[in-house]
Amino acid sequence: MATPKPEILAAFEAAKGFMPVREGLALYDAAVAAGTLGLPLLEVGTYCGRSTLLLADAARAAATVAVTVDHHRGSEEQQPGWEYHDPETVDPEVGLMDTLPTFRRTLHKAGLEDHVIAVVGRSPQVARAWGGEVGLVFIDGGHTDEHANADYEGWAPHVAEGGMLVIHDVFPDPVDEFTGQAPYRVYLRALASGAFTEVSATDSLRVLRRTRAGV
Repeated sequence: MATPKPEILAAFEAAKGFMPVREGLALYDAAVAAGTLGLPLLEVGTYCGRSTLLLADAARAAATVAVTVDHHRGSEEQQPGWEYHDPETVDPEVGLMDTLPTFRRTLHKAGLEDHVIAVVGRSPQVARAWGGEVGLVFIDGGHTDEHANADYEGWAPHVAEGGMLVIHDVFPDPVDEFTGQAPYRVYLRALASGAFTEVSATDSLRVLRRTRAGV
């Protein structure tokens, strides 16, 4: 398994975010494998850039670029009153979440700004405007069926043959209905399409490889 340099792993662990180290290492390994295609590595759901660091480092090694897409206003579970809300991410002037400044600081501290294209916008809109293939799509955006399915429908068709589709927060247990059941259903949908084959499962992270056309 490919592993990031100690300074990148340290930056990942220090960054604001929710991805555990084991899952981060699995994501990095998938990104390194996908990087051999020479295509961009794309992430849906930037938050504060924790996972972006790993994609950026893999992209740097492959002489490609990481693209990360987020409106930076937070997912449903990150809003005030919900379990994953962080008051430090609220812009006091407008009263809404804005994770973009924290994300930029995260990249700057790790020295990876030159290897990332940050797209500020909603995933389905950006997907419709996107014109080419990518080596990897990492889906880690909104966790409702509406948002998870829109991310899959918008971005899975852009994964090149041999590229990776990575889905986070896949929880088969119905007790995790809010945070993990929509990603789980998207995971099952990807497998049922016949276009993707599972490569690995690390806790809640699933790595699939595109083996044929279609979604």
